[in-house]
Amino acid sequence: MGPPPVQIPRPVIINLSSIFSCTFTIPRSVCSESCPPGFRKVLHKDRLICCYECAPCPHGEITHLSDMENCITCPQDQWSNERRDACIPRIIEFLSYEDPLGVALSFIASFFFILTAGVLGIFIKYRNTPLVKANNRDLSYALLLSLMLCFLCSLLFIGRPSKASCLLRQTSFSIIFTTAVSSVLGKTITLIIAFKATKPGSMFRRWVGTRVSRCLLLLCTLVQVLICTVWLIRSAPFPDIDTKSESGKMILQCNEGSVIGLYSVVGYMGFLALLSFIVASIARKLPDSFNEAQLITFSMLLFCSVWIGFIPAYLSTKGRYMVAVEIFAILTSSAGLLGCIFFPKCYIIFLRPERNTKQYLMEKHTKT
Repeated sequence: MGPPPVQIPRPVIINLSSIFSCTFTIPRSVCSESCPPGFRKVLHKDRLICCYECAPCPHGEITHLSDMENCITCPQDQWSNERRDACIPRIIEFLSYEDPLGVALSFIASFFFILTAGVLGIFIKYRNTPLVKANNRDLSYALLLSLMLCFLCSLLFIGRPSKASCLLRQTSFSIIFTTAVSSVLGKTITLIIAFKATKPGSMFRRWVGTRVSRCLLLLCTLVQVLICTVWLIRSAPFPDIDTKSESGKMILQCNEGSVIGLYSVVGYMGFLALLSFIVASIARKLPDSFNEAQLITFSMLLFCSVWIGFIPAYLSTKGRYMVAVEIFAILTSSAGLLGCIFFPKCYIIFLRPERNTKQYLMEKHTKT
């Protein structure tokens, strides 16, 4: 037998168009997707190092590259955008004069300042009338001047906080308000002394006059000045930035420094207001010819109610609304003192002048 025949291999035909027309999946070498910017890699101990999850960055932090393991915290004056891949400037917030709320409060404060100045002008013009004389002119002038300054003082709380405004806000307000409340207290004590001195053989006759009321006013105000001085020396207020109260906002505010100093100042004012209310309540049954006590009692009741309600409202607000609440309390309490104590007298001066005579006052005192 001869050798087997040689077989010639058949040619291989490759259909390139069929190969490229087929769909196929490239095998992956990792078990997790790549984390885009705005996310960070979170590894698990019980899984391979190449297996991880992508977690979004928290508010205020970003990642600007893919597959970053840690988020970057934005600077204090910036905040993260919605995609968490870039820092953007925070919204600056404070009660400004351009803000509608600031405009409204400024207008109210200016209006009451002008109104109080008008009442002071009326009392100066009619200073020799029996009604004005019977209610202690000097203390009336001091109270009206302090109320005018109280209305102006509220404007210090509006505008961008600065070192000067932060130093003056609470201290000037507390000293001026102490003067106003001390004037009310002095007027009430003067009423009691004047009535007691009318009794025969009374030892209060030596205290009749303006010296007691002036000394009381000066003493009460100096105590508040001393408290404010210690507060400023130990830990004075300063401009501060609050970036934690509201997301994406930078609240410009005044840090009060020593909390004890602030509470001491406010507590002293509250003590004087409560003392004035108690003394006025005791004196409210005095004869009408000498009696401002009923008006003072109501005004101090309104005053205390406003500031008691101010505490929860102040603590429950943030940002510019917190400042607005304090301004509203200042304006409301000051307007209450002005309206309750002085408007009835202006009514008698202009509309019932027959009551503004010595004869009428003495007759009413005799009937009482």
